[in-house]
Amino acid sequence: MGTTRLKSRRRQDQGSKFARILIGILATVGVIDTGSITIHRWGWINSLSCPGSVQGCDKVLNSAWGTIFDINGYAIPLSLIGFLSYLTILLLAIIPFLQLLDEKKIDFSRQGWWGLFLISTGMSIFSFLLMGIMIIKIEAFCFFCILSAVISSLILILSITGGGWEERRELVFRGILIAIIVLLGGLIWSASVDPNKAEAPSISQGMPPIVQSKSSSASIELAKYLTKNNITLYNAYWCPHCHDQKEMFGKEAVSYLQLIECAEDGKNSKTKLCKSKGISGFPSWEINGEIYSGTQSLNQLADLSGYQGSRDF
Repeated sequence: MGTTRLKSRRRQDQGSKFARILIGILATVGVIDTGSITIHRWGWINSLSCPGSVQGCDKVLNSAWGTIFDINGYAIPLSLIGFLSYLTILLLAIIPFLQLLDEKKIDFSRQGWWGLFLISTGMSIFSFLLMGIMIIKIEAFCFFCILSAVISSLILILSITGGGWEERRELVFRGILIAIIVLLGGLIWSASVDPNKAEAPSISQGMPPIVQSKSSSASIELAKYLTKNNITLYNAYWCPHCHDQKEMFGKEAVSYLQLIECAEDGKNSKTKLCKSKGISGFPSWEINGEIYSGTQSLNQLADLSGYQGSRDF
């Protein structure tokens, strides 16, 4: 009889309100962290103040592992997935405090704790996988990535300690299952985007991948116009978005562009010039004395440079 009452009380337990508040605060920091990275990657803000090393952050965020996939040349950064995950956690943390759910508040609260636990478990495992990639593959330091790993781990700890769990065995079982799925999926994804797998000879020599797309007559005309007007593309050989930018022009047009290699170990590197120009992300365009960071469409480049020729790109 006593055991039955204990279980009944646990089913009514909505967990720790204090833990939910802390999770909400941490999730808000995570939303700001990953949201800032995302809008920077999309070129909506020019630079991020990265403690430790700006160049290291740019190398990590612009690496092959910094993007989930591209849609018509528009990059979907990995940070966007983190942003959506933290936003979901924030909503799960604060909704039980609202007065709209009085009738089903207990049920939603219990399901919310499961959501917090499972999402933070997946995020923690994936974050530490990314830490390994950052150290072993990219060989660079990114403060924002480490901050995200710490936040997701703290949220996981709070969801375990504050959830008022009835069955710990079920918690462990589901946690291990999610960890295995995320780890295996992350390893497969990591291997599939690894540039060293297909481009080892080019990367080892500090050379960018070969541009494969064909140029239109308009893109060739634009490239010639940009160079004639001393418009420069600052890039790094290891930067996938720099390669995407060149693919927009095509193989023939790229040969007319004025390119500056900024990576210290890149071929014909001009790192000092890049630093003197304040280049903090790749690719970056210098147009009429102004620096424009991020991948630009050919139409955007035409508008920024005053190009009046054909736009049949």
